Amino acid sequence: MPGIQRSALACLLLMLLPSLASAQPPIIEGERFHSESGQHAMVVTSHELASRVGRDILRQGGNAVDAAVAIGFALAVVQPRSGNIGGGGFMVISDEKSGEVTSIDYRETAPAGSFRTMFQDEQGNVIEEASRYSANASGVPGTVSGMAMALERYGSMPLEQVMAPAIRLARDGFAIPGRFADGLNGSREQLEKNEGTRRLFYKADGSDWRSGEVFKQPELAATLERIAQNGPREFYEGETADYLIDTIKAHGGVMTLEDLRDYRAIERAPVHGNYRGYDIYAMAPPSSGGVHTVQILNMLENDDLTATGFGSAATMHLMSEAMRRAYADRSKYLGDPDFFDVPVDALTSKAYARALRQQISLDRATPSADIGPGNITPHESNETTHYSVADDSGLAVSNTYTLNFSYGSGIAVEKAGFLLNNEMDDFSAKPGVPNAYGLIGGEANAVEPGKRMLSSMTPTIVKHDGKNFLITGSPGGSRIITTTLGVISNVIDHGMNIQSAVSAPRFHDQWLPDELRIEDGFSPDTVRILENMGHHVVQKSAMGASQSILINDSGFYGGADPRRETSSALGL
Repeated sequence: MPGIQRSALACLLLMLLPSLASAQPPIIEGERFHSESGQHAMVVTSHELASRVGRDILRQGGNAVDAAVAIGFALAVVQPRSGNIGGGGFMVISDEKSGEVTSIDYRETAPAGSFRTMFQDEQGNVIEEASRYSANASGVPGTVSGMAMALERYGSMPLEQVMAPAIRLARDGFAIPGRFADGLNGSREQLEKNEGTRRLFYKADGSDWRSGEVFKQPELAATLERIAQNGPREFYEGETADYLIDTIKAHGGVMTLEDLRDYRAIERAPVHGNYRGYDIYAMAPPSSGGVHTVQILNMLENDDLTATGFGSAATMHLMSEAMRRAYADRSKYLGDPDFFDVPVDALTSKAYARALRQQISLDRATPSADIGPGNITPHESNETTHYSVADDSGLAVSNTYTLNFSYGSGIAVEKAGFLLNNEMDDFSAKPGVPNAYGLIGGEANAVEPGKRMLSSMTPTIVKHDGKNFLITGSPGGSRIITTTLGVISNVIDHGMNIQSAVSAPRFHDQWLPDELRIEDGFSPDTVRILENMGHHVVQKSAMGASQSILINDSGFYGGADPRRETSSALGL
């Protein structure tokens, strides 16, 4: 399967050519971006080295879960701004043979020493830096526990085997791409505030990183070796745990060894919906992603989006109005289900969606001030990373995990070689006050000890006639839900192939602030029509990086998102 190197011109054309409202974006063929037909397995990640790791595990006889776990640890090495062992996330797994679809919640938890007002000053004002760049910004990490649970319950290989590629990459190093160099060079001011982070991630002479230079991480290699040899509890109870808590204490944080020892990933039933005959399975709370993806699709189901067309003002208006109502509900009803009775069935019911749809005018935008959480019967950082894997045995994995901000809190566990997350910012530091992504949270997402903070991560698997059809998800903070929604709609409503569905320009509306955010690539005429309908249209930078797989009778197809220069789809 021949691969190609993407040129800057090709990238520019991919993003800018779909300017006509009904146009589908062009496809870049080749193994790095769109796989040929006839493949019997597929791996799509945000980094070519991680995709190779997953493909190699499949070639060795591993299944999709083995490959997904190997990829998770590999990304912790080659993409430290978002790949991690110091953060957490969610995994959705579908097994065609058994018909079972399940999910693993390895979201971080608030330390036992956390309290409701810990990120407020004496006057009750939110201290933003405290929930983002301090030791108390970090929740108890879940990645190692979650990966190990997935492997033990659904994988076929031992932990040492699937971790071996990540250990080699950390020990021997790898040639860094431009995005890696630019990320560290551009984050120097924030990251060098912490001496351990500076020593781990920057050169002793203070010079900038350059593309192609080799980056080695001996401390991280040693940590991964300890976990591989001694099992996942080493991270939570062994030498690595001691290093982590020593770092937290040195920076004045409240997390303890007991917090680490008490952490457990949780297997949960995913949210399930049906859209035009396709079964949608996505992450349940404490992620809001599955609930609101299904909720929005329910609102759209009785409208003919195929007829109105991709990128038309009519389609964008309807989807925007549905998005806003879902995000309004998110502000009140979503949180950790172990602490709050989240009304999942009510929010995802077809009847509730019909009631919300009746509020939407076909020719006029509803001001956000006139929208609020619905009355129901009782009931990401941008630098998150997502990947998808599917094999020929009918096993598929959709995984999204993160440190929250790029490089998390910026605080590194120097002796262990990894960065800590700043997921505590995803709690409502003060209910009603927006977080870093402009999202409003309520009492359901207030800080409490042991609680999992609300997330927008939306790993999703779509099935058709009992078979895995679409594996998708994305990073992007509050835009994760709408990015994933867009890929699903592009495939089902507009008949796009998977690369076109992933590459197409995106739009997003989260209720507050009152704006319809769009990427470059939509027709100026469409924008004018939307503005005349009352939408406040704002063009901003690219959103998300959806690494997706589509499976049909002719094979497995991978769509690697061109918004990340290192994105890679590999089949075998």
